[in-house]
Amino acid sequence: MIFEEEGAAEMGDSERLEMDAEGSSYSFLTKRQLEVLQMRHQGLSQQDVADRLGTTRSNISILEKRAHQNIARAQRTVQQWMMIRAPISLFVKGGTDVFEIPRMIFAAADEKGIRLHVTSMDILVQLRRNEPRLFHKRVLGRDVRIYMKENGETMVEVAE
Repeated sequence: MIFEEEGAAEMGDSERLEMDAEGSSYSFLTKRQLEVLQMRHQGLSQQDVADRLGTTRSNISILEKRAHQNIARAQRTVQQWMMIRAPISLFVKGGTDVFEIPRMIFAAADEKGIRLHVTSMDILVQLRRNEPRLFHKRVLGRDVRIYMKENGETMVEVAE
């Protein structure tokens, strides 16, 4: 096994076999996906990985694609959880002037007694980094919900 699972030392053989058959209960990735990703991260080509694992390049491609899909799904899940836990959440209508958004965020923080250690420019940079096509010239291009944690980390959810 490439990664030693936490608590694996205390497991019996049947539990360890069951976990190996199903993939790690600590991860959204199967054991095989982890193996493939580790070898690809080391610089091996898909064909090299296939040769080492005794399978086809096509199979490795599928395993790698599904692993990346699982990783993206896990990242979205964590993002959603962070949004739920964010103490500041505000809806901003499309067409709002870009420089009004930090003022709105600071006002929401003040209402909750939260002192943010970020500048207006920090907020705008984070918004653009999170959603690169969010602004059109000086206005918000579409409705969004903006979340902010106490540490100033900003998250954006584009309204449907």
